[in-house]
Amino acid sequence: MESSTRILILGTDSSGRVLQFDRNAAAALGVDADDLPGSRLDDLIGGAREPLLEALRHGRERTAMLTMETPAGGRHDAVVTVHPMRGGDLAALAVVRVPVPLADRFLDPAVIRRALMEDSLPRIGATLDLELLARELMNVLVPTFCNTGALLLRENMIDADADGAGDAVMLRRMATAFDDGDPAWDATFPVGETLAFPEPAPHTRALRTGEPVLLSLDGETAARIAEEWRRTPVAELLKGASMLVLPVRDADGATLGLFVCTRTSGHRPFDAYDVEIGTEFANRAGLFVESARRYGRERATALTLQRSLLPTGLSAPSSVSVHHRYLPGSRLIEVGGDWYESIALPGARVALVVGDVAGHGVRAAVTMGRLRTAIHTLAGLDLPPAEALERLDSLMRTLGEREPHFATCAYAVYDAVSGRCEIASAGHLPPLLAPPGGPAEFLDVPPAPPLGIGDGRPVVSRAFTVEDGTLLFLYTDGLVENRARDIDDGLARLRETFDKGADTLDGLCQATLDGVFDDQHRDDIAVLLARLHRIPGDAHVSWDLPADPAAVRRARGLIRSTLAGWGLGELAESTVLMASELVTNAIRHAGGRVTLRLVREDGLVCEVFDGSDGRPRVRAVGEGETVAESGRGLHVVSRLARRWGVRRTAGGKAVWCEQRLP
Repeated sequence: MESSTRILILGTDSSGRVLQFDRNAAAALGVDADDLPGSRLDDLIGGAREPLLEALRHGRERTAMLTMETPAGGRHDAVVTVHPMRGGDLAALAVVRVPVPLADRFLDPAVIRRALMEDSLPRIGATLDLELLARELMNVLVPTFCNTGALLLRENMIDADADGAGDAVMLRRMATAFDDGDPAWDATFPVGETLAFPEPAPHTRALRTGEPVLLSLDGETAARIAEEWRRTPVAELLKGASMLVLPVRDADGATLGLFVCTRTSGHRPFDAYDVEIGTEFANRAGLFVESARRYGRERATALTLQRSLLPTGLSAPSSVSVHHRYLPGSRLIEVGGDWYESIALPGARVALVVGDVAGHGVRAAVTMGRLRTAIHTLAGLDLPPAEALERLDSLMRTLGEREPHFATCAYAVYDAVSGRCEIASAGHLPPLLAPPGGPAEFLDVPPAPPLGIGDGRPVVSRAFTVEDGTLLFLYTDGLVENRARDIDDGLARLRETFDKGADTLDGLCQATLDGVFDDQHRDDIAVLLARLHRIPGDAHVSWDLPADPAAVRRARGLIRSTLAGWGLGELAESTVLMASELVTNAIRHAGGRVTLRLVREDGLVCEVFDGSDGRPRVRAVGEGETVAESGRGLHVVSRLARRWGVRRTAGGKAVWCEQRLP
């Protein structure tokens, strides 16, 4: 390993003859200590004369990577740094860093300590993925500290749902490492296995006492362990080995698991120095393991919360096809606040919503859940998109009184009867509209500040009629921007994707995500794609009625004949009764002409439009009042309809009621 190095120091004169040397030099260079004085540096390390002369000529140190032969006849790289000296017999000091031979790598405790504590741990300490951290820790221990090893963690420390009760402590093997290439280690000690060691095992003793356990395994002991563990290969694998079991503890002293380290026969067995070094390594590693474990639990909690809050099913009129994608953020981000909704509304209408809560983690997921709940409530109230966003802004500012929150949102309502679409945006990127056979374009929706930082001014929406079969695409900013690409480039790529088209809407939805998977800092992405078709002309009908009580009788006849033609004669009487009450109320309280509309879609919807913006309410029957004096009409409607409501329109309001189809 790069960190397992041995340092040799040689003092030379100006010609490169060795005058002084340290005690390790002779053995490492493969020469007799008596023959080393007077030897040429270039003969000991081929090519060393050139950096020596360069250092002496310029009066500065010079470093070179050279090839050096080992006493066993092998060759390995050596880093040679020559320092010029002033005065005295020595002209230069050559500091040679060479890899420690595998056979000798456990001989020097100082080398082991430096390799473990100084070279390796700081490099992997920032790793928060528990499985990756376990592998990195084992790659440090083997071959620097031992020939084979494993990291085992308590099952209830990894899995919060694991049963921690009972006498036996369940351990999960997180990672293993071995340096001899024998596949028997992997087969005998598989990664991911969960097990409980019997009471005589050193693992159990180390868990119970919290102290390291050192033991030598002769043939008889290894055979007994193999029998206790019911694993025959253990007898041969551990025969003649030295085993050191090191508890892994957190900052509070609780034992999280164990490092199990073994040195096979032919290597220096563990001693007191190794126990001290290994314990220090395990204690520091325990802090990393605890940090990764806590991060993993918080991340899993946030992911579970976020995914449970995302829609499990989208609703829309039968003429509107809706496709969606949600892509979690990259490993560095993953948990975000992007969300989408498609909510079917009465009268063959649909609310299409995409939002993005600023930030990541549990806080963003919780805020996203609150906004989704609010959107469903506001959609149920049939509020126009602009007013719905104003209500959301008020909610976000209320939430921000404790902690600042803000989010962006695009809200569209499409009427599949008229083909009219109304869109409002609060700080969100512009929706994309792609008419059939025409180029895609970004809609110029009047801008409004993001939710939570609005200044109280009204949100302005844009209303327009779309061509039948038009595509409407809503998305979050993670789709079109990242650290390496300007947002304008992302928007241009998105428009090109729609201009090229795809065989299916699902394929087009997927095509928008192509090229965003490899960004390591990519935000999460939510996209919503809808093809906006109108419902068939024979599935809806409307009539303009004069402000005359006689119009109620005409409305009854029109409804009966229409429902008979639709094959819904069994709904005629209830529909006639409810429509009569709604038309009568409109004529009596609103004045002016009234429009009656029937829509056959998921249910049968009866709508009455008038020019008043007053919202009718069901009044309670007071003492001494009759039902007729207290709003009999809406009492009847509320009893007969599956649901009913009122929504504002550009010219007044619409009162609607819906029945289930037979």
